[in-house]
Amino acid sequence: AVDCYNRQVAVKVFSVQDRSSWQIEKDVYNLPQMEHNNILKYLGAEQRDERFNTQFWIITEYHPNGSLHEFLKSHTVTWNQLLKIIQGIGLGLAHLHEEIPAKDNQDAKPSVAHRDFKSKNVLLGNNFRACIADFGLALVFHPNTTCGDAHGQVGTRRYMAPEVLEGAINFTRDSFLKIDMYACGLVLWELVSRCSFNEITCDEYSLPFENEVGLNPTIEDMQDIVAQQKKRPQIKDSWCKHPGMSLIVTTMQDCWDQEAEARISAETICERINSLRLDDDPTLNLSASIVNHVATMTAVATTTTPTINHHVNPKNVNTNFLPNIHHNHLTHNGGSPMKMLIASQNNNLNNPTSANGFAHMYRETGT
Repeated sequence: AVDCYNRQVAVKVFSVQDRSSWQIEKDVYNLPQMEHNNILKYLGAEQRDERFNTQFWIITEYHPNGSLHEFLKSHTVTWNQLLKIIQGIGLGLAHLHEEIPAKDNQDAKPSVAHRDFKSKNVLLGNNFRACIADFGLALVFHPNTTCGDAHGQVGTRRYMAPEVLEGAINFTRDSFLKIDMYACGLVLWELVSRCSFNEITCDEYSLPFENEVGLNPTIEDMQDIVAQQKKRPQIKDSWCKHPGMSLIVTTMQDCWDQEAEARISAETICERINSLRLDDDPTLNLSASIVNHVATMTAVATTTTPTINHHVNPKNVNTNFLPNIHHNHLTHNGGSPMKMLIASQNNNLNNPTSANGFAHMYRETGT
């Protein structure tokens, strides 16, 4: 869709059955101090009633590069691009997880757990700026409150942490944040597996554990591989021969540790990536002090506390413009950016929480 200024935005449409996800996502975007360069920019939300069809809209900034998942399926990344994307993911997750005190006439921002972090929920903006999206399953930790009736086993099966698969979650804020970090480790693996540098070549893109469980794993499949056999995606020997890449490999392994308490924080990811300089040769991108102290950094870090998508690209748009968006203004381009946007903002068919309508839209759009 396009607005009255002919600028593009992304419109995510929820059915009546998914109203609760719409409400959660809207509430998360509206939290104080939520706006961040690596969180998808929220522009507005509204309810649309047309005859017997009610829809719930969330309007966000439009990212023509689509999701990280779709991008990696058809592109490799350079060393510099790898660092840029990982840094954006780390900064976005760190901001999401952080509890920020009130300041400058703004209320305090509570800590938020994503609970469905995966490469399909990371969008790529200009200059490979990573933006975290899709907060329909998010959990907000308001001060002096409990997790309430939060369900433990939610999200996309492939990215579920061992404790989620086994139903052994401690219902605390830190436990839910560590679940996000496990999934982050898998996303880092997806990125590294598509990074081409020096003599290292890339394989075809594959999802984490795709070789072991295929494209539609069951909970039982993932329990066997991840929780019981304690398997993780394959680490190539060639990745560990370069100090810079070796640090990233260590970082992903520290994210997906079997023990939740041992997993590093998003802030630690940022610290490690900051130690790497943007350069074409990853062998030159690691300071000696970082090489010698990765173990120390890890120890310190672990103790620190359905969708119809239309194209509508505004700046400073608020809900006042939303009534001006009508279906006769909606335009579909039918190209790959449209498909990437849809893929990035729909949970895939592996997600047990996806509605049938979501799967229907996947079939219709051919994604």
